[in-house]
This record gives sequence, structure tokens and C-alpha cells, in this order.
Amino acid sequence: MRQPTADTANWISRFQGLMQLDQDTREQLLRKSQIISAPRGAVIFGPGKSPENMLFLLDGTVRVQQVSETGREILLYRITAGESCVLTTACLLAYEDYAAEGIAETAVRAAALPRAIFDELVASSPTFRNFVFTAFSKRITDLFHVIDEVAFQRIDVRLAQGLLDLAGQGDHLAVTHQQLAVDLGTAREVISRQMQEFQRRGWVRLARGTVDILDRDALRHLSGR
Repeated sequence: MRQPTADTANWISRFQGLMQLDQDTREQLLRKSQIISAPRGAVIFGPGKSPENMLFLLDGTVRVQQVSETGREILLYRITAGESCVLTTACLLAYEDYAAEGIAETAVRAAALPRAIFDELVASSPTFRNFVFTAFSKRITDLFHVIDEVAFQRIDVRLAQGLLDLAGQGDHLAVTHQQLAVDLGTAREVISRQMQEFQRRGWVRLARGTVDILDRDALRHLSGR
């Protein structure tokens, strides 16, 4: 990661939980933190490395994924602007190395708070401590949801949900079957077979590296939304 040429003033305002901090603590956060940036595709952290900073994402998206010894990947969660990295938080609290990797899906900027200041504020500031553990508990709940989906839900249902989530309000997705497989924690071949079935039914149109949604209602009905 590299330091940008322009500073970001009062980044704390992007995090609602931090706005409740007293003025002295807020000033300490701004004074002790550093604004850093990384290009799309950069490895923000990886297995076996120890975190040096708590990261507060200001712009962009970071995907946090687990990679098995065989090379299979599974998406754990995404960090978006206005969120902190709870895996980093967990490693800081436990003095453990990372067991997963974080990849910048877009160009990103973040405020990096050194470990020593993080430890100090967790010990001394109830408001900061509450912010840390509230974000931590929410993400743990999200991870249990991921486990439930991977273990118990049908792949066609999950794929329909995934396509709708990625598409947002649009109908065109620049996404490969491999990317969908990683997001859903399955094999590319499984996704390809199911996408062919969706196309046969007239729900999507497939092209190399892209998917066009043709029948949003059908996907929504299958996904249960």
C-alpha cells in the first residue's frame, strides 16, 4: 500500500460509531492514523502475516477470502466504505497472524491506526471498545450465515440470490463463472451447469465474462425474495 498525496480530513465522520467519541479521543485518532491507498488487485493482507494496523475503509471494496491447500477459494465477506476490517480486529485482539487474505476489488483508501494506539483505546475508551465489538459481533453473525448457506442451501437458490445481489438495479453483470464459484463457495463446473440451465429457461443470457438478466422475476421467485 502507498500513501496518497492528498490528505483526507476528519475521516472519523464516515463511521457513525466513532462520532460518539469524546473530542480528545477523536483528535488522537486523527493525529495517530495514516491515510493509505492501494490499487485494484492489491493484496491488503495474507495468511501468516501479522497485522500492524487496524484498518477503516474510506473508499472502495475489499474481498476477504479463504484459500484451501488445493487452491479452492471461498468468499468470507466484503468490506465496503464505512466499515472496519473485523478479521484484522480479531487478529489484533488475539495477537494472531492472518488466516485469510484480503484483496482490493477496486482501488481503495483506508485509515490505518497503529496496533499500539488500537490497544490503548480498547483499554481506555468504552465508546471505541463498543464500536470495535459491535462491528465484530455483526460480522460473526454474517459468517454464520455464510456457513449455513454453503452447508445447507441449494446452489440454484444461492446462485439466483447472488446474481440479483451483484446486479443491483441493473441487468448486466461483468462476472465470470469462476468469480461466481468463489463467491458461493463451490466449483466453477457447478456454476457453469446451473447457469446453462438458467439460460435454457430464458432467465439469463450468457457471453464470455458477462451475464445479462432477462427474467428478474423468475430469479427473485427462485431465491425466495
